[in-house]
Amino acid sequence: MTLFRHATYVLAALMLFACGGSGSDDDTPNRTLYVSAGADRSVSEGASVTLSAEASGGDGALIWRWIATPTLSITHADTSLPAATFVAPTLATARDYTITVTVTDASGVSASDSLVVSVQPDNSPPVADIAVADWPGLTTGFYPAGVAVTLDAAGSTDADAADAANPIASYTWTQTQGTDVLTDVMTEQAQLVITTPIASERQILAFTVEVTDDEGATDTTAVQLTVQSASETVPVIEAGVSQAVFSGEHIVLEGNAYTTIPSASPLAVSWESDATIQAPNSLSTYAIAPQVNTYTEYVFTLTVVDANGNQVDDTLTVAVRPYPVARMNDTGVTVQATTDAITLNQQNLWPGQDGQRGSDVIAQSGALPKAGDGEAGFDFTKLNSNGDEQDADSGSFSCVRDNVTGLVWEVKTDANDLHDKDHRYSWYQTEDNGGFAGDENAVDTSCTLTNCNTQAYVNAVNAQGLCGFYDWRMPTHHELLSLVHFGRTSTAMIDVEFFPYTGELQHSPLWYWTVIPGADGVQDDAAQNAWAIDFASGVDNFLNKSTAGSIRLVRAGRSAP
Repeated sequence: MTLFRHATYVLAALMLFACGGSGSDDDTPNRTLYVSAGADRSVSEGASVTLSAEASGGDGALIWRWIATPTLSITHADTSLPAATFVAPTLATARDYTITVTVTDASGVSASDSLVVSVQPDNSPPVADIAVADWPGLTTGFYPAGVAVTLDAAGSTDADAADAANPIASYTWTQTQGTDVLTDVMTEQAQLVITTPIASERQILAFTVEVTDDEGATDTTAVQLTVQSASETVPVIEAGVSQAVFSGEHIVLEGNAYTTIPSASPLAVSWESDATIQAPNSLSTYAIAPQVNTYTEYVFTLTVVDANGNQVDDTLTVAVRPYPVARMNDTGVTVQATTDAITLNQQNLWPGQDGQRGSDVIAQSGALPKAGDGEAGFDFTKLNSNGDEQDADSGSFSCVRDNVTGLVWEVKTDANDLHDKDHRYSWYQTEDNGGFAGDENAVDTSCTLTNCNTQAYVNAVNAQGLCGFYDWRMPTHHELLSLVHFGRTSTAMIDVEFFPYTGELQHSPLWYWTVIPGADGVQDDAAQNAWAIDFASGVDNFLNKSTAGSIRLVRAGRSAP
């Protein structure tokens, strides 16, 4: 105990004695209270520290209390005893804690004393680490000239970091060998991104990184990169993604090739395969998938040669399958689009378009077998009034068979007969009508029948026996939509060679009725509308059943309607 503390105790004793009365009574008990907290000490972070004090004098039982500045979590289970404990906190730097003990006797007299506990950090130094990804195609540690390489020290660790997610406080990169590549480069980040130098000779670049933890400890590690010479550095190429297509479809060949060596340009490019390639010396080109009878794989090899004679190859594989028997028509679209134009040219940068896949483009390449004829992927056969097949160039026919769907369609005329193109009908059907049969003979309808409606027309055509058939009916929505030729822009959207007199665009919309009542427009649980398709725009919509629309009847098909 220091001399100062002794002086403090003497002064306290004199004051307590002065308060004790006349001082002449030898039987007055000595209530002077003395306490000692013990000597100052130094401990390591995380250590369990026991506090123990001594006291003398006082009146009766004593109560003990410990406090610390700055605050510590002191465990003191029994305050009638001086013993207490605490665990020294984990610190980045050393810190002093003033710990005070106060003792109070039964008469309320108190005395205090303090000690200083210095807590010293017990720091584990960090461990520096540098990770560098191998360059594809090169031996570990070798890198081309003129390429960006990332040196990553984010894997450095510190066993006793206060924040395990961020154990390193700072990074410092230094280059120790080779052509300087750190000018204008950030060197105080976890990652160092450099560009390898272009030189006539192979060289070694060496780097170190020093990492510092939150407590100021450091560690350093190093790495070496071997950089190829300009003449050794080969072009970078990528043939593209493997694909699966049907015979006759377009195979997208969108290669990528470049060199990091300016003097190695220009690059000579060539594609090779058993399939015919449209422009084999262009990085961006396409091929027509060959005709196959079974699943067949074709390998396309992209070869690039630089001005230094370095040659690099890459391949992609294309699976080609026979085109299946179509059960539905394609759209008729063979054009392709960019962000701002419509074109007939192959657009590799916008793959997967309608104009690159399906029956239409296969027909365009001459690889689609047809039983009859027709534009794009459509396959139609003309039938005469007896239902017999006619040549595709015949100008006299009454029906058309769709060889894809198996449906047989009525052909409109310009003869002012039952099938005339100018006749219009309201939608009327006594069964399957959605709760409302429709209008038997609405305003604006016109035809050769007494009642110009869809049911009357079906009955009249079946009574006539068009093309020798007596089972004509109204088409479903999907059946009628199968005739829409979305590739047509200047005429009605249908193959006009097989379906003349569908209507003129200046008279649009060109609504044709389907057999399907519309769920929209229900009144008193009765459907007031029915679906129709506009052959001027290709859109479908519901029309009020009293609307005057055109009819194209259908029969047969691959499955029941």
